[in-house]
Amino acid sequence: MIDKNLSSQAQDVHIEGDDFEIDISSIIRKVVGSVRQNLILIACIVFAVLALGTLVTMLMTPKYEAMSRILIEDQADQIIEGGDLQEAVTANGTDRFLQTQLGIIESRALAGLVVDGAKLDSDTAFFENFGSEMPTEAGGHGESLAALRREKAVDVLLSGLAVSIPLDSRIATITITSHDPQLSAKLANDYADKFVQYNLNQKYDSSSYARRFLADQLDEAREKLTQSERELNGYARAAGLIRIGDDSDNSSQNTVLSVTNSQLMQINDAAAKATADRIAAEDRWKAIANKQPLEISEVNSNGAVTALVASRAHAQSELAEELSNHLEGYATVKAKRAEVAEYDKRIQAIANSVKNAALTDYQAALKRENSLNGEVASLRDAALREQDRGVQYSVLKRVSDTNRALYESLLSRYNQLNASAGASANNITVVDRAVMPTKPTSPNLLLNLALAFVLSLMLAAAVVTLKELLDDAIHSPDDVEKKLGLPLLGLVPLQKQDEVEQGLKDRRSNVSEAYRSLVTNLSYSSATGLPKVVVVTSSREGEGKSTTARAIAADIASLGKRTLLVDADLRRPTLHRAMGDTSGSGLTEFLVGEKSFEEIVRQAPDGDLFSYVTALPMPPDPSLILAGHGTRQFIEHARGQFDVVILDCPPLLGLSDVPLIAQHADGVLFVIDASSFHRGAVKSALRRLAMVDAKLLGVVLNRFAPRSGTDDYAYYAYNYYSYGNEQD
Repeated sequence: MIDKNLSSQAQDVHIEGDDFEIDISSIIRKVVGSVRQNLILIACIVFAVLALGTLVTMLMTPKYEAMSRILIEDQADQIIEGGDLQEAVTANGTDRFLQTQLGIIESRALAGLVVDGAKLDSDTAFFENFGSEMPTEAGGHGESLAALRREKAVDVLLSGLAVSIPLDSRIATITITSHDPQLSAKLANDYADKFVQYNLNQKYDSSSYARRFLADQLDEAREKLTQSERELNGYARAAGLIRIGDDSDNSSQNTVLSVTNSQLMQINDAAAKATADRIAAEDRWKAIANKQPLEISEVNSNGAVTALVASRAHAQSELAEELSNHLEGYATVKAKRAEVAEYDKRIQAIANSVKNAALTDYQAALKRENSLNGEVASLRDAALREQDRGVQYSVLKRVSDTNRALYESLLSRYNQLNASAGASANNITVVDRAVMPTKPTSPNLLLNLALAFVLSLMLAAAVVTLKELLDDAIHSPDDVEKKLGLPLLGLVPLQKQDEVEQGLKDRRSNVSEAYRSLVTNLSYSSATGLPKVVVVTSSREGEGKSTTARAIAADIASLGKRTLLVDADLRRPTLHRAMGDTSGSGLTEFLVGEKSFEEIVRQAPDGDLFSYVTALPMPPDPSLILAGHGTRQFIEHARGQFDVVILDCPPLLGLSDVPLIAQHADGVLFVIDASSFHRGAVKSALRRLAMVDAKLLGVVLNRFAPRSGTDDYAYYAYNYYSYGNEQD
């Protein structure tokens, strides 16, 4: 039915299987409903926070920001090649290098340089423009006043400093914020200048340390070189070795160690040449030793021999001519024959001299060869002995050469550092110098108001949420489901009591429609339909439970069911006044055994099926009477004679009447006044019912004001219940 569907709609979150499905529209309706319910509270919070934000903004001292920008390169240009000791940063460490530089800018050391350079520790205006006070007394730990002021100035300066560098950029921004625009610009520029100077000083200090280190190493290397040279010369003198440098190669491997080696090489070359000469002379001698004079080529090629041979041939021709004319013994023949013999003698003498010369050359070459070979053998023995002595010499020479190479390397690096010490290139460059700001950066009224507005909304949301969490009041159907976990069976709109009484008489009124809907939903509250015995109660008095009991009893009777309405409130009975009963007889007399069940039951004037029992007369101790056997007997009689029994019981809190009655009933209908605040009364009352295992059928939300709920319930209360009332 309608109210049962309304109860299911109030459930915002339901479970299907293992997944939660959230009704967004229902959540939005809840939020809107909460805003409407707490609209005045929210408006007050927003107004208060905005007013406070405006006041704080007006009271704030203006602040001015000045910014200087510097370019930070990871490597500086080298004025002298190889002048830098090392690269500023590796290729993969640029980001780390930039963050390190930002850390240096934010360091106390750099801030101290700025403070010392501008004498800020003695400037009262500096402290005032940063919202601080200059120390006037020394510290308690023996710290001097000057040192205390300097430390305080550094802290104050760092509090107004902000350094940033965008991603993928090497330009850092130094921002100084103070109450004085001129001071902000000056300090921003001082920071940039001091950082550039600090970077140069770091490089110079690093170079100075390197020079001192190299100077120490150079002195040590010089001493080692001198000592090694002395040891080398001393050993060479003792061993008789004379060093002769080889200009063709500067390496120590090609250095001649002594004269003996050079002589050996020269004598060995001469001996080899002498051997060659000897072999040549020997071959020449062997070639001409057994030959005739004229068979020797050197003789035939001799000019004198040629002339003698020609003269001898002429003499032989003349001899032949004489022999043809004279006998052998003739004087002219003898003379010519003697002339020919003389020519032969001369030719033989020349041939013999040629042979003797070849033999002499051979003998001289042989002698020279033997002499040189002997000298080579002697020098070889001397060279081998010197070579043995040269082993230790080589060791000493290698030590000397190593020391010399180290000394020359250190000397070269030292000279290089000396040359580049005054020519260091800086990798920090000032890009933009700070200018004096003309407008304050804070306070920003619009920004502060926007922040205050956002903060007020957050605060209002927190307050409303906290109020909803701590507030157990039941003002809407959603509260029934959310705070109590019970089904909503009826929703009765808020009206005055006289209007309610009149509405119960009008079948087309909102109140009548609401109670008929309640009865309809009540018939679905159990598996067997309408419960046989229903207890109607509330947490406290004045919540409309008696009116609700009379209304649903009358509606059930109109459905053709025999209905009995029992006023079980023995403390403050009301049914006899509503029914106009002046007999003074009722439930109390049955419970004490003075009258029977039939004697106390009265017929209602509204219909034949509607009966009632009043709570008269009022007993002195209702709890004692209800705790007896009469209560159970009364309910058993009512079950047997009526279809439905409605028990109008007293409130739960502070009384034990309802638990005594509810344990005999089939269910409890709980009435809640939506127009009042309960402060935990509802939950306390429900806990008392749970202690006696009473079955709660559901809740009737009485006096519900739709304007304090959501739009759906407003439509339900004002439109549905009045549907058709304006028909003619």
